[in-house]
Amino acid sequence: MSNIEAKEDEKWESMRLEFESHSYNEGFARVVVAAFMARMDPTVEEVDDVKTAVSEAVTNAIIHGYQSKEGVVIIQAKRKEGVIQVSIHDDGIGIEDIKQAMEPLYSGVKGGERSGMGFSFMEAFMDEVNVESEVGKGTTVTMTKQLGHTIYE
Repeated sequence: MSNIEAKEDEKWESMRLEFESHSYNEGFARVVVAAFMARMDPTVEEVDDVKTAVSEAVTNAIIHGYQSKEGVVIIQAKRKEGVIQVSIHDDGIGIEDIKQAMEPLYSGVKGGERSGMGFSFMEAFMDEVNVESEVGKGTTVTMTKQLGHTIYE
């Protein structure tokens, strides 16, 4: 049993944020999640890891989910002793083949300047990444990170 699974019976503290799918809101999302996790006394590296993963997930929602059209991105973050979990949701076009979309260098944007490394970065900086999607309905990316130390220790 992982440390994350062992803590399932503990009560989560949570927050929710909705914002329009404009690229300038990506920075706002990073700051909000960083502020939410601040009470956990994370290291600078842990904050940077989570901020990078959030940035990638929000950018994916805006660029791929809504294809830069109007929509709403929802962030839900939960924390409990030593664990933060962040979910990014869009009601965009969805992902037809999640496995393919998560392959390094794959980009659903044809002929664009996208690197196709978003999911790879999320997986590198977070302990767990789960993607649920339905074509025409949207996508939810849920990422979990176990912090190395907390104010509770």
